Amino acid sequence: MKISTLIVSQLLLFLLIPPPFHRSIIAHAAAGGWNLLLSNIGISAMHMQLLHNDRVVIFDRTDFGSSNISLPDGRCRDDANETALQHDCTAHSVEYDVAANSVRPLMVLTDVWCSSGSVMADGTLTQTGGYNDGDHVVRVYKPCGGASCDWKETPNGLAQRRWYATNHILPDGREIIIGGRRQFNYEFYPKKQSEKSYYSLPFLVQTNDPRIENNLYPFVFLNVDGNLFIFANNRAILFDYVKGVVVKSYPAIPGGDPRSYPSSGSAILLPLKTSSTAEVLVCGGAPKGAYISANNGNFIGALNTCGRIRITDPNPQWVTETMPMGRVMGDMVFLPNGNVLIINGAASGTAGWELGRNPVRTPVIYKPDSPVGSRFEVQNPSNTPRMYHSTAILLRDGRILVGGSNPHTYYNFTGVLFPTDLSLETFSPSYLDSNLANLRPKIIAPISQSKVGYAQQLDIQFSIPQGIATGAPIMVTMVAPPFTTHSFSMNQRLLVLSGGNVTAQGNSMFRVRVVTPASGILAPAGYYIFFVVHRDIPSEGIWIQIK
Repeated sequence: MKISTLIVSQLLLFLLIPPPFHRSIIAHAAAGGWNLLLSNIGISAMHMQLLHNDRVVIFDRTDFGSSNISLPDGRCRDDANETALQHDCTAHSVEYDVAANSVRPLMVLTDVWCSSGSVMADGTLTQTGGYNDGDHVVRVYKPCGGASCDWKETPNGLAQRRWYATNHILPDGREIIIGGRRQFNYEFYPKKQSEKSYYSLPFLVQTNDPRIENNLYPFVFLNVDGNLFIFANNRAILFDYVKGVVVKSYPAIPGGDPRSYPSSGSAILLPLKTSSTAEVLVCGGAPKGAYISANNGNFIGALNTCGRIRITDPNPQWVTETMPMGRVMGDMVFLPNGNVLIINGAASGTAGWELGRNPVRTPVIYKPDSPVGSRFEVQNPSNTPRMYHSTAILLRDGRILVGGSNPHTYYNFTGVLFPTDLSLETFSPSYLDSNLANLRPKIIAPISQSKVGYAQQLDIQFSIPQGIATGAPIMVTMVAPPFTTHSFSMNQRLLVLSGGNVTAQGNSMFRVRVVTPASGILAPAGYYIFFVVHRDIPSEGIWIQIK
């Protein structure tokens, strides 16, 4: 990456400046870079999930008609219930190999349009619902790294139709599946014999506007007390899913504008640093009336506000912050250093077919620990508009994988404002600049795919070529890779591990001792990416399974 003479001079001065100022210099030394990986993966990336073998499962929907990638070995999908193409020899799901930068077609049998999912404790992707003959289906994808890996489907695995629902992994390892179009209830997967097939959730009735159904894909987070924070439309509750009762009702987000689909803001549970405090950030979306207005050809400007709330406070209140630009259909993605990347989307309109305008090509980084008024940092723009049905996820090397964009009922490449996009690209934050290589940690031990328990001391050995200056902070983070679709990353979670005592081992080698989370309430069992972070610069991550 080319850098300016000014940036070179800043970096040369780096060691002469006291440690508290290093952070700001790194933050402003560059604004990230873009790289096209593949111009055509065969499908548009509507849904994405990174697995612990560094493969990404990507899918869109089966009722677009033919995709641009064929199923292997002459295979075809015959589905008499299909609304577009009943004899279909093309794939609507692929597996992307990050290391090889290649895709392999997968066969999904029933329609996965606007579905949801979670990765279970053993690393299996469990994906639920969809449209038409797929709305009651549970599908699993077990990562194996070979050509034999493919989807396996269980018809009628769900009690209710799940279309635009949200999933979350629970401390006991199961999934809860909440809502969906005209579904004001939730259910579990797998189910226990002692429980009902599904349970009513009146909050979803209370937040529903039947004209536009603006509480779909609700934002759901597992709180540090074991209850679920559920945000729909413009307000939220803390929900005890075991007893089926509302523990707390939160005030409406300031302004009262809807933020969940189709207003399609985005939300994230900010980094967890203690077992007693949790904060949620909700950003962007389309204001009241925007959906109906867009259907009438008037595209209202997107919201430029974020609401931040400490959900564990006795009397929680929203604090409003202003983004550098309005954004609807954006994605919020954790960076390994605990900052949040806001990417993709549009500056006006709303989610839905042909209803977005004015692409926002410029990502923004939000820094939760910076003072109010200085938390947003604008990044370099992409050349590619990422509109409705775009996605973005964090990779283990710290890059952000970005794909998708298809605001049409079929694949349309000509004669439309925003052609269907089948490409994959990456955004590399400034911490990946080659000029910072001497400051970048490298994890030596434990090795990737190691297993740890809860409340366990963990020694991480790492190297930093330049060494660690006196007083320089070292942070260890662990990130749960989410299931991402429609501007929300389900199960996305970042924890900052306690401890952090660093000892020198000689020859630019160091050891940091941390303590793993105390329970599955803080970190549900499964695979996480662990990073060592030095002056906001993360190492390449390693996979660790918490059991």
